[in-house]
Amino acid sequence: MALTIGVDVGGTKVAGGVVDDQGRILEKVRRPTPSTDPRQTAVVIAEVVDLLKDKHPDVEAVGLGAAGFVDESRAVVQFAPNLAWRDEPIKEKVERLTGLPVVVENDANATAWGEYRFGAGRGEQFLVLVALGTGIGGGIVVDGELYRGRFGIGGEIGHLRMVPDGRRCGCGNRGCWEQYASGNALVHEARELARVAPLMAARLLELGEGSPEGISGPEVTQAAREGDRAALECFGAVASWVGQGLADLAAILDPGAFIIGGGLSDAGDLLLEPVRAAFEAAVTGRGYRRLADIRIAELGSAAGLVGAADLARSR
Repeated sequence: MALTIGVDVGGTKVAGGVVDDQGRILEKVRRPTPSTDPRQTAVVIAEVVDLLKDKHPDVEAVGLGAAGFVDESRAVVQFAPNLAWRDEPIKEKVERLTGLPVVVENDANATAWGEYRFGAGRGEQFLVLVALGTGIGGGIVVDGELYRGRFGIGGEIGHLRMVPDGRRCGCGNRGCWEQYASGNALVHEARELARVAPLMAARLLELGEGSPEGISGPEVTQAAREGDRAALECFGAVASWVGQGLADLAAILDPGAFIIGGGLSDAGDLLLEPVRAAFEAAVTGRGYRRLADIRIAELGSAAGLVGAADLARSR
């Protein structure tokens, strides 16, 4: 049984786990991320690896998943929005500190690979992972291989320009898909509705302790599950944008399945049903083509860790 370590490096935590060749996590360790100090971040990653290696000395390699641009050699993080990594040679640093071979991967790519190998994408050779969280992350599997592009940073689907001169995005552009179809977009819809139609949004305001600013994603989901009209309208608005984006991606990539992950996927059918309807209404050539299946991810927050570990195994 080949064992590898997967490490999910985020802006607030470094989560590591020992993963077997069936995608099972045997041991986990978590530490806070010193996100403003690149040198110390590498040290914390190495500490997590060493703690796991002490309990499982037969581990063979390490896979690191991090949000950001990873170069084509899968060794250098060129830019990470939530970490002070700029052209950071993280592979070399962690290999030197741990004595193990290291593979570096974008976190959404690692998540896509985890779902492809062990989750909702099993058996599907062409899939797109759409992670609906604070923004939108993406990973693309083509003919059983991760698609990374010429320079290693393919798959940034959240920054498709959907609305010319639309809402400002953290990437520096305006009108990106993630500004309309993410967890943040859902909260934006709910708060805006609460401001302009407080009577209609009474339940949302109650859950937000009387203030539009108090409304967050879990409150919108709770109200929608209760059948609240305002919350369902917010889900419908976001789902329409999600479906439109999936239709555009289908026109380009023609996948067999879209795997919907991220925090917004916790809403399940509240999200999935209107997304499917919007997708079917917007897809090109509807009525004359086979449509991609749209599924909820299965591995949850562990997908990136599991995927990174498996990529290290198949290095």
